[in-house]
Amino acid sequence: MGNIGDNLQLNPKETIRKNIIRKKPILDREPQYFKGIPLPSWIELSLIDSCNRACTFCPRVDENIAPNTNHKMERVLVDKLYKDLNDIGFNGAFSICGYGEPLLYKDLEYLTNKLGQLGQIEIVTNGDPLNEKKIEKIYQSKVSQLVISLYDGPEQIILFNDMMKKANIPENFITLRDRWYDPTLDYGVKLTNRTGTVSVGNQPETTNYKKRICFYTSYQIMIDWDGNTYLCPQDWQRRVSLGNIMQKTFFEIWNGQMMKKYRKKLINGNRDLSPCKNCNADGQVYGENHYNAFKKIL
Repeated sequence: MGNIGDNLQLNPKETIRKNIIRKKPILDREPQYFKGIPLPSWIELSLIDSCNRACTFCPRVDENIAPNTNHKMERVLVDKLYKDLNDIGFNGAFSICGYGEPLLYKDLEYLTNKLGQLGQIEIVTNGDPLNEKKIEKIYQSKVSQLVISLYDGPEQIILFNDMMKKANIPENFITLRDRWYDPTLDYGVKLTNRTGTVSVGNQPETTNYKKRICFYTSYQIMIDWDGNTYLCPQDWQRRVSLGNIMQKTFFEIWNGQMMKKYRKKLINGNRDLSPCKNCNADGQVYGENHYNAFKKIL
């Protein structure tokens, strides 16, 4: 197998396809149940409300919508989440991404080693804070995959390839995503409007998705730095909180009336509630097994 960086002429659509294939076995596993209710296979955490970049296709580009507040998740919330998930036997996976750059979070080692006792952890980063020492420390923790989005150019492939070699990190621990492209290639990302928050690029009309079934609420949930939970990572304006982890247990939120209301709507192809009515996300990339499981009991 060649080294990453041997061939700098990458195909952004192929990168997206390979990443979807890599994640499918994790997100589309057979559902785990608690009290007859399918549990999520994927929990996304937003650890810090800041990013060192402001990409054109990201809501962070507009400070009126997504200002850098530097708020961060505290250990007491991490411990509470761990207890809630441990109590229901959760053994799914975690995505450390959300609304900020996770490597700016100073307590990352504590969180990953704590939650890593329950399931796989994947970190998604722009790679800017990385160096040989830091990447080695992440590898030695309970993190299972480090996904680095490359926004500057193909020279970053060589940069991170060399960093991995010097730190003696196996190639399969890191996924590099080429995202330095111009609008004609959608910046190398799978563009969405983030529930009506951004309109950059060649995006499909929201009207085409009004009656499209969405799997998001069947297999995943988003938890913000303060414990507020949201339907999915598309809701960048945080319009609808399902409850707070510090005030309710995780399962009470996952199986709560608000989540049930949205889940039933989306499973039946009805996106008439906010923020879903403004969303143009596909909603069916992952989660079909969980969708089928919920469809039987709703």
